[in-house]
Formats: sequence, structure tokens, C-alpha cells
Amino acid sequence: MRKAYIVTVALFALAFSLASASDPAPLQDFCVALKDYSDSKSAVFVNGKFCKDPKLVKAEDFFFEGLNNAGNTDNKVGSNVTTVNVDTLPGLNTLGISLARIDFAPYGENPPHTHPRGTEILVVAEGTLFVGFVTSNTENRLFTKTLNKGDVFVFPVGLIHFQLNVGKTKAIAISGLSSQNAGVITIADAVFGSNPPINPDVLTKAFQLDKNVVEELQKEFGDHNY
Repeated sequence: MRKAYIVTVALFALAFSLASASDPAPLQDFCVALKDYSDSKSAVFVNGKFCKDPKLVKAEDFFFEGLNNAGNTDNKVGSNVTTVNVDTLPGLNTLGISLARIDFAPYGENPPHTHPRGTEILVVAEGTLFVGFVTSNTENRLFTKTLNKGDVFVFPVGLIHFQLNVGKTKAIAISGLSSQNAGVITIADAVFGSNPPINPDVLTKAFQLDKNVVEELQKEFGDHNY
């Protein structure tokens, strides 16, 4: 009896983990997100966004323009991400998909980061990128590849990954993500630039660094301007 109970619990846990691995499937044709919550009295709250009355939906709700425009890469890392998610394209709400344009200055980098809610598929539109991701503990295996124009690479959901322009000219990539809002956690910003700061003693022990180095990093990332 106890064995059967354990098996049942295990099956439910597995089913739940699979069901929560990505955005839930929509139960209607669309659920356009409302930008102005003052109209929410006649709306339905779904997936973190109020949905517009379907009778009021327009083609513009499914439209985004300007992805042809280069992002400003004049910053410390030499890259810029233009995101097209549910916040900028309301029609994406409940559809479980989004995308981004990533611009790189020569030798610019999209620093190590994760997307907690989405897998990313990246295609190089211009230039040459060195990309990679690291698997979870305890193996922490690194996969890397040099990509040229037209090449595609996938970064599994939640894993730390990066892109580096290894060319002398600018580079452009387009990424698709399996979430209407995949989220992003830039590792250095989160660890050394948190608000309020993490106790330096924690980071000194975790990274095996001198405390002065940790405090300098916290000063640097605590006032970043990406």
C-alpha cells in the first residue's frame, strides 16, 4: 500500500513538473494584454496580464515595428538587446513566445545570463559570434560554438549562456524564446549589483576572492549603466 502511494505521489510530481515547464497553453484564440489597467473592469486576468475584450482587439495589438533599427551598443559590455515580449507586443499574451534583437559592437558581449522561463534559439543575421552555455551542477559542462551569418544555436531554459562578437565589425542576432516573458538574470548584475547588496562575507566565501575585490565589484556593478 505504501509503495503504491509513493508511486502515485511520484507520478503527480512528474506531471506537475512537466506542466509547469513552460507558459500554459491558451484556451482561446488570443488574449491581448491591456496596457491601461483603467479598462480592467471589463477584462479577464490571465498570465499576469489583464486581457482586452476580444471585440475591441485590433490588428495593431499584434504588431511591432522598429526591429530593423540598431540598438545603442555604447555601453560597458558593447551590446544592446531589443526585446519584443508581452510588454511591448500585447498580442503575445498567453501565446508562449517572444523574440529579441541583439546588437553587438566589435568585440561586444551579451554577458553570462539566464532566462528562467524560456528556452532561447538564436540565429546570426550579421557577423561572427562565439556563444556557449554551461550545464547545471555537478557537471557544469561547457558547450561552445563559433557562429557565422545564418547559423543557429539553442540555449536550454534556465542555463547560463553568453554571446561574444569575435569580429572587427558589428554583429546582429535574432533570438526566439519559448515564453511571452522569458525573464533575464544577468549573473554579474544579480550577484554583485543586487539592491540592497549581498553581504560581502557571503560572496568572499562563495567566489574565494579577497574581500576588497568583492567590495570593488559591488561598487562597480551597484552603479552599472547598461
